Amino acid sequence: MLRKLDLLGNPFLGVFCRASEQAVAIPYAAPEDFEAQVAEALGCAAVRMSVDSTDLIGSLLCMNSACAIVSQFAYDREIEALAKHVDVVRIPHKLNAVGNNILLNDKGAVVHPDYGETTVNFLASNLNVDVERGTLSDMGTVGSAAIATNRGVVCHPRATPQEIDVLKKVLQVPVTIGTANYGAAQVGACVIANSKGALVGFRSTPIEIGRIEEGLYLY
Repeated sequence: MLRKLDLLGNPFLGVFCRASEQAVAIPYAAPEDFEAQVAEALGCAAVRMSVDSTDLIGSLLCMNSACAIVSQFAYDREIEALAKHVDVVRIPHKLNAVGNNILLNDKGAVVHPDYGETTVNFLASNLNVDVERGTLSDMGTVGSAAIATNRGVVCHPRATPQEIDVLKKVLQVPVTIGTANYGAAQVGACVIANSKGALVGFRSTPIEIGRIEEGLYLY
């Protein structure tokens, strides 16, 4: 299932929300109708929360079925509700906007090149996947430049063939390039998705929606 949606007039859904197969994290301020549509489209529980007292959950959180990685500045009270669905750990690194810096599914993770060996091993152990450093369009913010599920990836349209090959190898799914929200290249900032469905920013065109639907194999 794929739907167009906004969050309080904002089409950049991936900045504020993050999903796995089991749960989707949404801000406290999200309307009840938004919560209902997101939970239905993704076929999972919606969890209201904040991270470091902000609504920027999608930028500060990433997760797969094994674990959720969150900014080191997240409070205990903020992650309690999500911890009922998945293990939650804080990343011990200054690059703590993990939603922007980590692209993952249940098969692998591609992470910002500035994560050192200790952090890469920490992520691999907690996420229970192989982890490799990479870029998209020469940017380390791979999590905001692409959206990944257990079925496919849609990434920044200027990703190089070599970068796409890394995604294919590590995440073990097909990779498609695309945009959202009427030409935004940072696809991950515009989309919430898991293998059961996706929600795209309301500015997205029919062509963009079709590309995302095909890239994530939602038909």
